[in-house]
Order: sequence, then structure tokens, then C-alpha cells
Amino acid sequence: MGKDKKEEAIFLRQKITLLRAFSLLIGSMVGSGIFISPKGVLKNTGTVGFSLVVWFACGLLSMFGALCYAELGTRITKSGGHYIYILETLGPLPSFLFLWAEFFAIRPANSAVVALAFGRYMLEPFFAPCAAPVPAVKLVSLMGYCHTENFQDAFDRESLVLDTLPLAFYAGMFAYSGWFQASFVREELVRPERNIPLAVIISVITVIVGYMLTNVSYYTVLGTQDVLASPAVAVSFVQRAFKSLISVVPVLVALSCFGTMNGGIFTFSRTLFVASREGQWPPLFSMIHIRRHTPLPAVMLMFPLVTAMVCVGDIYHLMNFFSFSRWLFIGLATLGLIVHRHRHPELHSPFKVPLFVPVSFTIICLFTVAMSFYSDPVSISIGCTVVLSGFPVYYVLIHRQMSDRCRNLFYYLTHKLQLLLEVVQQEIKTY
Repeated sequence: MGKDKKEEAIFLRQKITLLRAFSLLIGSMVGSGIFISPKGVLKNTGTVGFSLVVWFACGLLSMFGALCYAELGTRITKSGGHYIYILETLGPLPSFLFLWAEFFAIRPANSAVVALAFGRYMLEPFFAPCAAPVPAVKLVSLMGYCHTENFQDAFDRESLVLDTLPLAFYAGMFAYSGWFQASFVREELVRPERNIPLAVIISVITVIVGYMLTNVSYYTVLGTQDVLASPAVAVSFVQRAFKSLISVVPVLVALSCFGTMNGGIFTFSRTLFVASREGQWPPLFSMIHIRRHTPLPAVMLMFPLVTAMVCVGDIYHLMNFFSFSRWLFIGLATLGLIVHRHRHPELHSPFKVPLFVPVSFTIICLFTVAMSFYSDPVSISIGCTVVLSGFPVYYVLIHRQMSDRCRNLFYYLTHKLQLLLEVVQQEIKTY
């Protein structure tokens, strides 16, 4: 295809440079998590010292996962993140179960948590010292001291509750989640073999350092009880330490949450786009807008479920609910890396991590998922039910062929929606 024709063709272009990939990862990680998770980590560890250990351990675990995904990104040239890695290494059934859970549980709940944090921080200054009304928070969501006494008895063993430790890890890992976002847009990255490893390593190290310093600052100024009692930790911190900035910081936090929401929409749409291209999602969602060159139908699909989650959900129950499914499938994806290495020893990868990294990461993920059934059986059971409900859907709609009448009706609706949204299939193969 000539240069002029290629410029006119409709496809997802490679526009994400190293700097843009780094910005995507940092923007996705540094969002609501550092402003929500400190309370969840401290609540489920009981002490300042152990909570800081969990924060560092979550950062180290995130680095292991990021390195595994960096290698997967150099081995598998398609976009789609967790979905495509599971599909290419473990097969169509587990990949569809992930897709099912991702659409109906993981992404809507994750986005709802970020949206609720956005609303909380936007409203908190106006209602201080009282907590902002819950309906108001949900509505808006849709729209240098040194107090060393706070670190006394930082590792009080009597306060450590082992049965809730998985929930502490869920809260901590939620704050770091986003290290995998580059894998969702692999086909749009410039020089992905080089830029994926560089972007994830630099961004995760940056975030680990930033999170550790931020948590030390929280505990230094506020103390354990204040962190647990605060509905918005960053606002309480600024009220105590920098009163002159009290009107500015909540807006900055809310904007950070807003950036995370945008990053999530950007990457999740690529999952639906790739799943549609692979035949496991309706074909409309593999189509691209003729002028914007973005997968518009995939971008639009998630909003109804996010709205529902925001209206009915609570931040910490939603976090436990989606974390079970998310870390189950991330563990399966890194297990897939081990399987892929065994099946294709001849495949040259420009980036390769030591075997103990994916093995350790996979074991820790699956062990934490198993332990969480004991920590929060209700939320985890609901998440498990959502995953298991994908089995009959897969065998009825994917494994078996539709009747001619259903197929004709399906194609008719797809054609009408295609005309309405002004979208067409990608014209150039990008993987």
C-alpha cells in the first residue's frame, strides 16, 4: 500500500512514544489509590510498620508483574493486555472468562472506585469537618510537621490481623494497579520491544518511591487513628500540615482521579476491540471511527455499568469485589508466560526476565486470591460467581454456532449501529 493510501486508511496508529507510555503508566497508577488505599491497608494490618511493609511489598510485587508483562509484550505482538496474553497462552475459554469478568465486574467496579474517590475529594472541603453526604458524593462522581510519636510501636504484633492481610494487599495493589496498561495498547506503541520494558521499569520505581514517602508523611502528621477515621486522607493531611493549600489539594487529587478514569477508558476499549477482532465479542466493537481513528463503540460500552456501580457501591467493598477477579486473571496471565516459554523455547525475545520472577508472582497472586475467600467471603463469592457465570455464556454463544435467523438479525443490528456511529473495520493489520 502506498504512503498516501496508508495515511488515508483507517487503523489504530503508532503514536505512543516512550514519554507517552511513561505518562500513561504514571497517570494510571497515581490516581485514586494513594488517596484511598492507606486507610484500607492500615485497617487490615493494624499497625503503621506493617502497613509500610505491605506498601513496599506491593510495590515489589508490582515490579515483578510489570517485568513479566514487559516480556509478554515483546513475545506477543497484539494489543489487549491480560485478555490477549491469556488467549495466546492458555486458550479461548479462560480468556473469555476473563473478558466476561472484566466487563461485568473488574472494570466497572474499578472505575466506580476511582469515580467515588473523585467525588469524595471534590466535596470534602465544602463539608469539613463533617463527612460529605453519600448521595452528593455519588452525584459528583458521575459528574512539614514531625510528630515522631506516631511511629511508636510501629510493629505491634498484637495488632496484626493475619486473616485480613489479603485485603491489605488488595488495597495496596489497587494503588499500584496501572503498571499493565501499556500492554493494552501494544500495537499503538512506537518501538514496543524497547519502550515497554523501559516505561514499566522507570514508572514503577518512581511510584514505589513516591508512595512510600507519601505514606510516611501521612503517618507522621496524622497518626493511626486519624488515618482510619478520615474519609479523605489527603484532605485531612493538608488540613493539619498545609492549611493554606486546603482549597487547592482536593481539586488536584480529583483531577488525578479523573486522569486515571480516562486512562482506564482508553485501555479497556482496546480489550473489547481485540476481543471482538478475535471473535469473542460482537464485531461492532472491533470497528473504528472513520475520522477520529478510535474504537468508539468499545469506548462507549462501559458507561452504563460504571454508572450502576457508582450508584450502589461502597469503595472498599467494590475494591475487594473486583480485586479477586483481577488478580486471579493476572496470575493466570503470568502463568501463561511460563507455559509460553515451555512451548516455544525457540522463540527469541528481546526482553527476558529470570524464571523465578513469573513463578514467584504467579504463586503470590493465586495464594492471595485463595486466602481472600476467608477474609471477605461475601464480596469474593460474588466476584467468583460473576466469573463462573461466564461458562454457560461461552458454551451457548461462542462455542456453539448461532442459528441463521439469529445471525441475520445480529448482522442487521450491527449494520444499523455501524451507520449510526460512523465506524468501519480496521483496514490495515497492526500486529
